[in-house]
Amino acid sequence: MERLEQAPMPAVETLILEAKSLEEARQKAAELWDINADDVDVKVLEEDKKLFGLLGSSYRVEVSSCAPLSYIKSCYFVNDVLERMELDLIPELTEDGIINLVGEDTGVIIGRFGETLRALEYLTNLACHEDMSTRRVRFDCGGYRQHREKTLTRLAESIAREAVRKGEAIGLEPMSSWERRIVHLALKENRDVETRSIGEEPARRVLVSPKNGARRQRGGRPDRRPRRR
Repeated sequence: MERLEQAPMPAVETLILEAKSLEEARQKAAELWDINADDVDVKVLEEDKKLFGLLGSSYRVEVSSCAPLSYIKSCYFVNDVLERMELDLIPELTEDGIINLVGEDTGVIIGRFGETLRALEYLTNLACHEDMSTRRVRFDCGGYRQHREKTLTRLAESIAREAVRKGEAIGLEPMSSWERRIVHLALKENRDVETRSIGEEPARRVLVSPKNGARRQRGGRPDRRPRRR
C-alpha cells in the first residue's frame, strides 16, 4: 500500500548577495541557478550610498527563485517540447505545483484517456527532478484533472463492487502516482476491499482485493449445489 500523504513541496532557493544594482543581483542568481532572470525575486536588505549617493550605491539583497527550481525548469522543458510539437499551448505554473497547459491544442496534448498528457508529465519529471523523494510536478489541461478525479472515483467504486462479487483481486490500468492516490483515497473507508500498488513505473497499477469474508457477507447464502465428480 502506498503512502497516501503527498511528498513535501520542494523549497525555493534563497541567497544573500551584494551587488551594485538589483538587476545585477537578479542576473547573478539567474546564472547561478541556470534560470531566466525574470524568475528571480529580489528583496533589498541594506543599501550603502557612497558619498551621499554621488558615487553610486551598493546593495545587500536577498534573492530567491519564484518557485522551486525543479518546477521552473519543468516549465522550460515542457515549453520546449510543445514548441517542437508545434502546439499552441503555454505552460502556466500554479501555486500548488501544477503545470496548467493553456491554449488551442488542449485536446491534442490530453490524448486518448489522458495518455499523452500523462506521458508528458512522466517525461518532464524524469528529466527535471533529480530528487524523487520530493513532490513531483503535476500537469493539467482544460480542467482534465478534475474530470479525471471524478472518473477515477466512480471507477474505483465500481471495481470494488466487482471484486467483492467475484471474490478475487482486480487490477486497474497503469496510472500515475496522482491517479493511484485518487483510487486509494476513494476506497480508503470501504470495509469490503483493500488496495495496494504493484509493478514498476511507468506500468505501476492499483490492485483492488476483497477482504476476508466480504464476498460471503455480501453474497448471502453459500453455494450448496452438488458438485460433479
